[in-house]
Amino acid sequence: MMYGDRSRLGRPYAKDPHVVKFKGRYLMYFSVPAYTDSSGVKQGWGIGIAESRNLIDWQKIAEIPPVADYERAGICAPGALLKDGKVHLFYQTYGGGPKDAICHAWSVDGIHFQRNETNPIFHPTGSWNCGRAIDAEVYRFKNQYFLYFATRDPAYKTQILGVAATPLTTSFNRNEWKQLSTDGPILKPELAWEGECIEGASVIERKGELVMFYAGAYNNWPQQIGIAHSKDGVHWERMQTEPFLKNGMPGSWNASESGHPHIFEDRNRQTYLFYQGNNDKGHTWLLSNEKLTWRGTLPLLQ
Repeated sequence: MMYGDRSRLGRPYAKDPHVVKFKGRYLMYFSVPAYTDSSGVKQGWGIGIAESRNLIDWQKIAEIPPVADYERAGICAPGALLKDGKVHLFYQTYGGGPKDAICHAWSVDGIHFQRNETNPIFHPTGSWNCGRAIDAEVYRFKNQYFLYFATRDPAYKTQILGVAATPLTTSFNRNEWKQLSTDGPILKPELAWEGECIEGASVIERKGELVMFYAGAYNNWPQQIGIAHSKDGVHWERMQTEPFLKNGMPGSWNASESGHPHIFEDRNRQTYLFYQGNNDKGHTWLLSNEKLTWRGTLPLLQ
């Protein structure tokens, strides 16, 4: 698989993939970049939608336009969840710096979305972070929904991860979330290859615990993908000190990075690791996936 959206810049540019299987087809939500339209008006970041029948060949079918004042500067980094016959989409506002926050919308067809009236639904509190929340990942685990998000330290230098939760009966409204990371981040950069950034968390349950795929280092440093695990969804340990999925060798399509992972489990239990990459320091961006196998809770690249 190799996918890039040319609709905005005339060159392949798609980031932050997230995939669900809904009503007989795969839907991939992804970020598309800001651009200046034919009228000379600058448009902010947006969310594209592509469909596939085989997880390899993708065709763009729609974009999710900004409709609210809080989205005016842009929206991106989608994370999707199936609940009660609907696609629930969690995404971030963009362009507000420390004011960026997580929003929620839902859809009965996976294409046309209704916004949550309480948007933005989440931003973190506490002296350990700057108040920003991006890169939402919502996952059902231990009879509640966990929301994993990236934020920054108060100096706005280092990207770190936090978590909140809401009951299974939730409408995902703002007042239903309880922040669980109150004293500090659940994961922060500590290894040399992680640089000053951990972001883009994506989780899956294996044998009663969660396995997280995360992006280490800022874009094109290079960003690479690490793995961690947790028995309670709050306390995390790395599963290895080296990247699980590295950037490619010089000249390869992902020489500049392999980043922003999304772990997708198909209905036959086969898992795929979606991620973004490029070889030109971000002039273009492509999306791809790798099939995974498992040894217990340890993921393995095929």
